Formats: sequence, C-alpha cells, structure tokens
Amino acid sequence: MMRNGLSRLIAGFVLLAAPAAAETSYVHAGRLVDVVHGTVLVNQLIRVKDGRIEAVTKWVAAPTDGAVTDWSHYMVLPGLIDMHTHIADWEQTSNDAEALLHSAQDVALVGAAHARKTLRAGFTTVHDVGCYQAFTDVALRNAINRGWVEGPRMNVVGAYITIKGGGGDVDGAPAGVTVPPEMHVGIVSSPEDTRRKVDYLFRHGVDSIKIIATGAVLAEGTEPGHQELTEDEMRAAVEEAAKHGSWVAAHAHGAEGIKAAIRAGVRAIEHASLIDYEGITMARAHGTYLDMDIYDGDYIEQEGRREGWSANILRKNRETTDAQRAAFRNAVQAGVKLTFGTDAGVFPHGINARQFAYMVRYGMTPMQAIQAATVTSAELLGWQKDVGAVEPGRYADLVAVSGDAMTDITVLEHVAGVMKGGTLIR
Repeated sequence: MMRNGLSRLIAGFVLLAAPAAAETSYVHAGRLVDVVHGTVLVNQLIRVKDGRIEAVTKWVAAPTDGAVTDWSHYMVLPGLIDMHTHIADWEQTSNDAEALLHSAQDVALVGAAHARKTLRAGFTTVHDVGCYQAFTDVALRNAINRGWVEGPRMNVVGAYITIKGGGGDVDGAPAGVTVPPEMHVGIVSSPEDTRRKVDYLFRHGVDSIKIIATGAVLAEGTEPGHQELTEDEMRAAVEEAAKHGSWVAAHAHGAEGIKAAIRAGVRAIEHASLIDYEGITMARAHGTYLDMDIYDGDYIEQEGRREGWSANILRKNRETTDAQRAAFRNAVQAGVKLTFGTDAGVFPHGINARQFAYMVRYGMTPMQAIQAATVTSAELLGWQKDVGAVEPGRYADLVAVSGDAMTDITVLEHVAGVMKGGTLIR
C-alpha cells in the first residue's frame, strides 16, 4: 500500500513538473517600429508562442487559435533597454553616507519596488551597473527570473571595481561607524588584485563587470577628470572578464581615463562627459560603445539645489553637463555606437524615458534614439538574439504608446501598454 501510494504521489509530482503546452497569442499593432530597418510598418500581426515572437505579418483578419491583444490604435515598439540603472540600491539623496543607513534586506525590498516601476515604464531590460551592498543585484535578478518579483530582465555587475577612496568606494563614514565588508568587495590595489576580484564577482553570479576608471560627480573626494584605475588594472579586468565569456563597462568622465579604458579593451564607456575628439575617434575605431546619461545634469541641478545636495557635487555637475552634451552631439555626428543609459537611481526610477527628448535635442533623430534604446543596446549586452527588436525568435517584449514617437519622442514617457515575454504587464 505504501509503495503504491508513493508511486501515485511521484506520478502526481511528475505531472505537476511537466512543462505546459506552448501557448499561442497575438498582438495587433496599428503601427510597428522596425528598429532593425529603421522603418514603421502599418497594421501588423505579431504571433507569440511560448513567450517568443514566432512571426510578424500583415494583419488580415483576427486569428482564432489564440487571444489577441488589441493595440491597433497604438504605436508598438520593442521593449526598451536602459544600459545604466541602479535598481538594486537606494536612490540618490543629499546624505553622502546614505548607503550606510540601510540593511541588505531594506535594499532588496526597495530594489523590488524600483524593478516594478522600471518595467511598467516600458523598460523590459536593464544593465544594472552597481550597488553598494555587494550582490543585492544578483539576488534581485534571480528573484525576477524565478517569477517572485515583477521587473525587467537584468544584466548585473555585483559590485564596483574601484580603488580605495575612489568613485565606487563607500567613504566618509561618521566617527565610530564601520563600513561593512560587503561594501568593500570590489576595492583593488593592483592588476593581480583586480584579476582576483573580477574572478570573485563572476563566481558569485554576475553577468558583466563595471570598473570605476575615473572620479565621479556624485562621490565626494573624487574629481571626474582624474584617472583612478591604472590602464594595466583596467586591462586586467577586461582579460579576466573575457575568461568568463563576458565584458567590461567603464565609468569614465575624464578624457585621459576614457582613452586608457578604450586602449585596455573595455566594451563600453559610461558617462564619457569630458571625452575629446581623440577619444571619440578611438571609440569609433575600436567599436567601443558610449553610454551617455545626458538627462541627468538637469535633474541634479534642479533637485540637488532644492534638496540641499553638497555645493561640491553641484559644482562638478555644472562642469560636466554642457561638456557631455556637446560631446554627445559630436559622437552622433562621428558615427560612434551610442546606447541608451540614464543613471536611473540618481533620479527616481520609472522616469527613464525623459532622456529620449534630450537625445533628439542633441543630435539624434527619433528613430536613432529608439534604436539606441533597443537594437544597439541589445548588441552591447550580447543579447541580440533575445531582446531589442520585434523579430521572430526574440522575446515578445513590447511597448505600446499613444501618438507617434517619430514626430513627438516624448510619447515614450507615458506608455499605454507593456508586455514581457508574451505576458501583458499593463
């Protein structure tokens, strides 16, 4: 009896564990942005099977073998990609020691809230480029992938690779306060140490690496134009990441730090605020992506003044904002590969799309700005088989907006519908 009962129980578990039959559904798109070819198609039918796009055809009649999401009155785009977020961390405040005020549990929960806001704003994929509590981003990514938390697909870095006292270090703790070891995981002192720390990050589940090549605008005691990591340390990070089949993005504001990072072989430069013509030429020649957060400066100036951020941070912001926007325009004209990255977390999560208008204002067409946030960012991630375009084989990650983004890019700031992997989110 017990043996027969156990057999029935096991059989029941097998039935429960068996994969569900692939479901077919459809999306009727009134206008569909084809980011691969840079065109807009009219009256399209997107066939979705098991979460991925199976076909894109002209709408003829309503199919009868699956539910249809009626977006016939909307412009439909691929799910958007933000290549510079800090979802798994506290948002920026006027307190230089803010990171020390919150437990890992607090950060994990607030990260879940940030993830939900980001997804519902139409950003179905992000490159989350650093958190002060090491591996909080890894845990959040895993929770999203397991279906525990609503959020975007995440490529995470685990911790910053930085020098002691550098732009990625938690410094300035009040007297008597000890900075916990999980906030010092990525501090390096030599190329050999860099290799060890990069390997450690990958062994703990990261997807890619973020190095802090120069000082930062929002970190006291550092200057954006000052190179911090040596070129040999940057190269060590790149070489070690390659052993794990991955790549490195470099936070770099200063011109010399940017060029050192490009020579070292990084795949992307974050910020690139003070890049010069030589740096732009090098980026184009090496195929290095620039990820420039050109909306941030206005937010920091306005909200930073209102909330009492330090005079030093506001000074550094003023010294980099206009230079970065001029460099962005030069990079567009030079044909450098530009992605969409906002530094969300400096400003509240969920308003990432405000940057589109700035990208158009400083030299891009609306289609180029959308391509930066879709197909180009997918290429940088190495995820172009899965995300970044409405094509057969890729995930059914879709966004619907009222109006025409080709004539008014700001419609992306107010999405009407979001789908991730064929599941309607809103």
